Amino acid sequence: MVEYGTLSKSVCAEYVLKRSRFLCYAKPVSDEDGAAAFVREISSKHWDARHNAWAYTLREGQRTRYSDDGEPQGTAGLPVIAAMRLRGVTDAVIVVTRYFGGILLGASGLTRAYAHSAGLGIEEAGVVTVRPVVRLRLALPYSRYAQVERTIAQLGGTVADSVFAENVTVTFDLPADSRIALETALAEFAFGKTQECRLL
Repeated sequence: MVEYGTLSKSVCAEYVLKRSRFLCYAKPVSDEDGAAAFVREISSKHWDARHNAWAYTLREGQRTRYSDDGEPQGTAGLPVIAAMRLRGVTDAVIVVTRYFGGILLGASGLTRAYAHSAGLGIEEAGVVTVRPVVRLRLALPYSRYAQVERTIAQLGGTVADSVFAENVTVTFDLPADSRIALETALAEFAFGKTQECRLL
């Protein structure tokens, strides 16, 4: 698995242009069922809106789907997709609800408005980078615990569990590309005697 960007949380951002009200609902998702369920939820919540345009992108199967929901072709769903791609977002779904304000925006105006609304939602949600991790277990003496714990944190890892018995056994998650650096550090701690701190 390679690293990728996705939304950090679900949000709703609002944008008003010439009395038209745009509500951008953005959510991280992991599959097509989750994306479709979110689209149905927002469309049902805003059944009285003129349009509920939506788009989602998924790493699984490299799927990209969108709908203009009655807006002129290419003026709603595609600008949302473009906003997601511009910010490196995948595994996410966005629904932009539009309440018509009585003033026509024209095709270019709609395109800009939907792209801007999606951008606001993405910015409010925040983009996080997801990296592949490995779960490791390490046996070590008490005297090395604080040093190893600091090293795990410095390498971007997080400790899941520590068991204190005759020795200490630490279970932790580590970015996959940091494993060699960890093994090098462990060898240095043990002054070449890797059995002092050993991966299980």
